Amino acid sequence: MKLHRSTFSGNLIRAYGADHVLVNERRFTTSLVLAPDEVLEHWGRGGFEGLAETDFAAILVFEPELVVFGTGQHQRFPSPALLRPLIEARIGCEVMDTGAACRTYNILAAEGRRVAAALLLEG
Repeated sequence: MKLHRSTFSGNLIRAYGADHVLVNERRFTTSLVLAPDEVLEHWGRGGFEGLAETDFAAILVFEPELVVFGTGQHQRFPSPALLRPLIEARIGCEVMDTGAACRTYNILAAEGRRVAAALLLEG
């Protein structure tokens, strides 16, 4: 297999922990939505239990083909009613813990996919 150096220049996650995400050289300590060329800060302010349909509707502005939803240190599945805006827009949503969502986002973004990562941070 031939390997090539990535030339992707958009938003990539350089590091993450339960209470932070480092995007390029900027550290975020509140939940956010990340796309290759944009960031929505202070997303999902109420944590997992406080999520509302409007939180997922806010992701639509990124026009993603797929959303990777990081639910914190543990994978938790939201009610399908909360995901209604994504479902109605025919946008896929994969639910995983935040670490897995960070890694998955980086791979898909580097491939040039229209992906958004909705990342819940704890702490």
